[in-house]
Amino acid sequence: MKLVPLGDRVVLKQLVAEETTKSGIVLPGQSKEKPQQAEVIAVGPGGVVDGKEVKMEVKKGDRVIYSKYAGTEFKMDGEEYIIVKQDDILAIVKNK
Repeated sequence: MKLVPLGDRVVLKQLVAEETTKSGIVLPGQSKEKPQQAEVIAVGPGGVVDGKEVKMEVKKGDRVIYSKYAGTEFKMDGEEYIIVKQDDILAIVKNK
């Protein structure tokens, strides 16, 4: 199945949370926060949204940081995804 987001929507796949801190402390499952980093899976066409021209600034494959309470979570084919508006994406993570 293929996801095709509409307007200024972006489909994200959350990156796996680390289970051990940098100092070596193992975190129990319940105390882990969901990571706010994700990979862009699909990007909408942009265009005119709510009367404003929207240019899509992210592309498939980008790693991004998104707003903590943003988007709609759903499962498809056993995988978890999040659909967010481009405005809910705070930054693109780039390697130097």
